[in-house]
Amino acid sequence: MNIKKSVLALAVLSTLSVSAMANTPTNEEIYQMMQEMKEEMAELKKENESLKGEVEDVAGSVDAVADATDEAIKAQVKLSNKTTIGGYGELHYNAHRDDDNSDNHKSQIDFHRFVLFINHEFNDKMRFVSELELEHSLSGEGQPGEVELEQAYIQYDLTQKTSLVGGLFLIPVGIMNETHEPPTFYGVERNDVEKNIIPTTWWEGGAMVEHEFMDGLSTKLAITSGLKSTGSSNYAVRKARQKVAEADASTLAYTGNLKYTAVPGLELAGTINYQDNFCQDEIDNCGSATLYEAHAVYNRANFGLRALYAWWDIDGSAVKAVSADQQYGYYVEPSYRFNNAFTMNQDIGIFGRYAVWNNQDGSGGGSENEYSQYNAGVNWWIDKDVVVKMDYQIQDNGSAVSKTLDGLNLGIGYQF
Repeated sequence: MNIKKSVLALAVLSTLSVSAMANTPTNEEIYQMMQEMKEEMAELKKENESLKGEVEDVAGSVDAVADATDEAIKAQVKLSNKTTIGGYGELHYNAHRDDDNSDNHKSQIDFHRFVLFINHEFNDKMRFVSELELEHSLSGEGQPGEVELEQAYIQYDLTQKTSLVGGLFLIPVGIMNETHEPPTFYGVERNDVEKNIIPTTWWEGGAMVEHEFMDGLSTKLAITSGLKSTGSSNYAVRKARQKVAEADASTLAYTGNLKYTAVPGLELAGTINYQDNFCQDEIDNCGSATLYEAHAVYNRANFGLRALYAWWDIDGSAVKAVSADQQYGYYVEPSYRFNNAFTMNQDIGIFGRYAVWNNQDGSGGGSENEYSQYNAGVNWWIDKDVVVKMDYQIQDNGSAVSKTLDGLNLGIGYQF
């Protein structure tokens, strides 16, 4: 029985051994398998190289985009630093009465000025300055407003103390002609002396030299286009502005300004403007015109004071015939400012002003043509660049003045 079992087991093992030998690959098959594996590895290596290249390409693209973005940001920052935009504006409400003539009553709301500045720094020494203004909200034929280019000039620094200006610029005269943003002055409307006598805002085209002799003492000397009176409005200076719009330049104008600001809070300045012919040789017996102006501005702690005097001397019998050969005006304006009156950074200022002006004080004229006006009011600076204003005016005019207006002025103004 044991022998039979042993024979049977041997037979089974033999069969299994033969079967196992039959499944074992031959050397040739193993070689073939290794070749196939080698080819597959080569293919995988090739695919890895391709993917690696794509990843590097993507990374390179990302770097390129990042570099371009950085350059764009730098360019924008550079542009932002060199080109600046600013502006100011003011909305006015006037309610005036003329007790002697109700036809002169005035009740009006007006967006008086909307102004944009665009300035650009070409380099450390040269810059462009411009000011574009829309007056009275709506311009065009039959409309009350105007679109005006009030500044467009190039300024070039010859040295740290000397600059050249060429183009269209504001004449350096008075307190408000060069600085008239609403938060910088008291009263809803600009004062009538600088408006009617200087006449603010006054700009001309030409060239100007600016020089600082020492800290706080400077001068401006200009050769520009001039005024041209047509005789309308009895040779009133304000009506003679050409605004550099195809302006007649038959005779030029010459301006000299000297300013002293060495004492903190104090400004003393004066200007002389001369032109050979007030009418640009278009009207017989209209001669030369000379403006003399002087002013003082003093601010100490909360107290402020402004005072200005201006006088025109115009030659020619045609001008004298309507008493316009002498035109003058002056005003005094004390003020007091309460800092942080309601809350932090909101100031309240109160002021009073007495102003006199006369555009026909020459031969045959006199006090009967004189305007005399009192203003008192308040400025509320909601922000240092935003102001709400209110004032009341009372006029006491000469007998020859056809209109005497008393009443209320309200306004809001801003600058940025």
